[in-house]
Amino acid sequence: QVQLRESGGGLVQPGGSLRLSCAASGSFFRINTMAWYRQVPGNQRELVAAITSGNSANYADPVKGRFTVSGIDAKNTVYLQMNSLKPEDTAVYYCNADITLVGPVPPRSFWGQGTQVTVSS
Repeated sequence: QVQLRESGGGLVQPGGSLRLSCAASGSFFRINTMAWYRQVPGNQRELVAAITSGNSANYADPVKGRFTVSGIDAKNTVYLQMNSLKPEDTAVYYCNADITLVGPVPPRSFWGQGTQVTVSS
C-alpha cells in the first residue's frame, strides 16, 4: 500500500521560514501530482500548492511569492519551502498525491497524516 509521510512542521515566529517534506513509499507505478493542502479547525481543507510529474507548479493566491514547491525527486519526495510566514498560515498541512498504481486500476489519491504549522510570536 502507498504511504505518505510528512515532516518539518513546528512553531515559528512571523516572518520566519519552515520547510515541509513529504515522502511517498510503497508499491506504485508513477506519481502524477503531489500537492500540499492546509486546514484550520472549522474550515475546509484548501489547496496551498501542487506540482506535477512534469514540474508544472501552481499556488494558491495567499502564498504566491512566499511558498515554493519543489519537483518530485528520485526518492519520491516533495518539499514545500515556506518563507515570510504569517499568523494566518497557521494550520495543519497535509500532503496529497495522485498515484498510478501497478495494474489495470485507475489512479488513486492518497493523504498524509498532517503536520502542524504554527506561526506566532
